[in-house]
Amino acid sequence: MPNLIFILTDNFGAWGIGCYGNREIRTPNLDRLAAEGARFSRAYCVNSVCSPSRATFLTGLIPSQHGIHSFLTAGEPQIGPKAYCTIAEFRSLSDILAAEGYVCGLVGKWHLGDNLRPQKGFTAWLTTPHGHTTTFYDADVIENGQIRKEPQYLTDFWTDHAVRFIEQNKNRPFFLYLAYNGPYGLGEPLSKPARNRHAAYYADKELTCFPREPVHPWLVQNRQFVGNLQAMRRYAAEISGVDDGVGRVMDALRRLGLDRDTLVVFSADQGLCGGHGGFWGMGDHSRPIHTHEQTVRIPLLYRQPGRIPAGLVSDLMTCNYDFLPTVLSCLGLEGKVPASPPLPGRSYAGALLGQTIPWDNIIFHEFENTRMVRTADWKLTLRHPAGPDELYDMRNDPDERQNLIEAAEHAATRATLRHQMEQFFARYADPKYDLWRGGVSKARRLIR
Repeated sequence: MPNLIFILTDNFGAWGIGCYGNREIRTPNLDRLAAEGARFSRAYCVNSVCSPSRATFLTGLIPSQHGIHSFLTAGEPQIGPKAYCTIAEFRSLSDILAAEGYVCGLVGKWHLGDNLRPQKGFTAWLTTPHGHTTTFYDADVIENGQIRKEPQYLTDFWTDHAVRFIEQNKNRPFFLYLAYNGPYGLGEPLSKPARNRHAAYYADKELTCFPREPVHPWLVQNRQFVGNLQAMRRYAAEISGVDDGVGRVMDALRRLGLDRDTLVVFSADQGLCGGHGGFWGMGDHSRPIHTHEQTVRIPLLYRQPGRIPAGLVSDLMTCNYDFLPTVLSCLGLEGKVPASPPLPGRSYAGALLGQTIPWDNIIFHEFENTRMVRTADWKLTLRHPAGPDELYDMRNDPDERQNLIEAAEHAATRATLRHQMEQFFARYADPKYDLWRGGVSKARRLIR
């Protein structure tokens, strides 16, 4: 059975990586990962904050199915007497692989509840007591069921333990979920200069890859970071820090002779606007919640030498609810895809082998009162119950400058997209968790 390493990063827009076109931020290891495997040019997240998107990666379900519509705040249900795992009732990737004989290890951010105890088939468990990041040094970590301070640079700390897990389990099938909390790009860390090994390199860089645009009037948080060169340099340094970790993991596989026997997947829970459109951060940092492209677009790389052709680039539009059926298919476990609740995702495993597969280029996104449908040419965003709504011609207006929601000449397109959105959520949303129809959320609501 092939091993699986899933490297998931936090608030990492695809635009910040060399293989996605960035020429200023150093990501040689991610670029090599793409060169030796497959890169998806149009990958999206179903929700633009941590907990919902991570739950979707692991369960294949959308927020209106798993019930996590926003990030879990500090305390319960993460730790405390009422702590509970928010995806406990669903079959997850780690549940399935543990039942198939894999040893499963989590290293990094969990953010799905009951953090003090190993969850969902994991036997190795090193995480944090919360989901947000306030520092990369002297941070709280959970090890052996106890909370303590870790003085080491946290990105390196996670990498050290990831490599150790690989070494310890090299002779049996393993699933490593390496969940970095970097590069992050928000809050207190961004207000301070970088301290990692890349800080000096970026100290004098202008980083024109971060747009200098006027602050968008909807932005209510992170306004101080738009056009802020120190924030740009800090985010770039943290990206390169994560890249270092990816390189060390790949080197460990080569050193241990596990290259051809290990499927490596790299992605992010959501993107991040770094000044794009006048936004900084994710959808939750504006009112109304926004769906700007750089917030919902994520990197997605796959690598397994001898199986996935080197240098493959796929233009399929995929969302992270497609991840679970795809990975199980890649591991030869197609028959283990959960049947209930019905998964909205599809497997694109054939595309990873260089095959032409039938595929509809359409993805869906939801964040509390905000839902989006994205096709190759159009993006429709609706906000329940009374807007404001948006329609963009993404082929001719990729920066989303001209809202066509009221344009009479696009009424048919608007109606078609709305119908597709309504059909999708009518088919998959669980009434218990469908916020547009009176359902509830397991996380604290941002929009009421």
